[in-house]
Amino acid sequence: FQIDYTGTEPSSPCNKCLNVSWDSSPPCTCTINFTLEHSFESNVFMYYGLSNFYQNHRRYVKSRDDSQLNGDNASLLNPSKECEPYRTNEDKPIAPCGAIANSMFNDTLELYRIDNDTRTPIPLIKKGIAWWTDKNVKFRNPTGDGNNLTALFQGTTKPVNWPKPVYMLDSEPDNNGFINEDFIVWMRTAALPTFRKLYRLIERKNNLQPTLQAGKYSLDIAYNYPVHSFDGRKRMILSTISWMGGKNPFLGIAYITVGSICFFLGVVLLIIHHKYGNRNTSADIPN
Repeated sequence: FQIDYTGTEPSSPCNKCLNVSWDSSPPCTCTINFTLEHSFESNVFMYYGLSNFYQNHRRYVKSRDDSQLNGDNASLLNPSKECEPYRTNEDKPIAPCGAIANSMFNDTLELYRIDNDTRTPIPLIKKGIAWWTDKNVKFRNPTGDGNNLTALFQGTTKPVNWPKPVYMLDSEPDNNGFINEDFIVWMRTAALPTFRKLYRLIERKNNLQPTLQAGKYSLDIAYNYPVHSFDGRKRMILSTISWMGGKNPFLGIAYITVGSICFFLGVVLLIIHHKYGNRNTSADIPN
């Protein structure tokens, strides 16, 4: 189930937020009401999806400093030149540096169930959304005396488009700074211009009740992320998994496409071989 909340349609509740800027204060908010026709029985995964966003651009993919993201203190204050033009700002090194971090998705999504005009919030889990190897191996905070991230990131500045520094991404120490899971998920770049990334988890609490019952819901959006300037689209996606995994049509489409091309080429080569393959078999070999 997915909802497009870009707001390009005049009738959309989010149309008023269409031309929002990165530093809008307070953020533009909108609410979209929707109905689930069928229940979600098992754990539910909430994604945000973007379209026409080319995270696979060569310059964009290289615009990061993995040593800095791994907690190297020297790289923290002297980022890689690959991060240009998001390497420094006002003569201070940017942490995290680079175009990928600078363009981090920052909409806030909240889900509510509506029963008799009463809105009940759906608990959304923000931990466990990143790959284990990313969370525990590739991304680490700088090291130093104590665990005060404000002190550890002293001498650096936030990315240009961020409203607050990296050490204020979350109030929980094990989900703050470079090990913030929303940040880690964003830093794993997508291969295609239309993609989705895991945003939150909704766990099943009662085996006798579905995770999300069929009925009326509302989605509250703090609309911070501008996409209209490059004709992008934004959407919220609810999905679940079965014993075969999650629903993803990409592999099926890819296999059918490649198989069709191979079949077509096989037919063409068979015709060429049948028509021209035996042409010189009876020719005399010259001395």
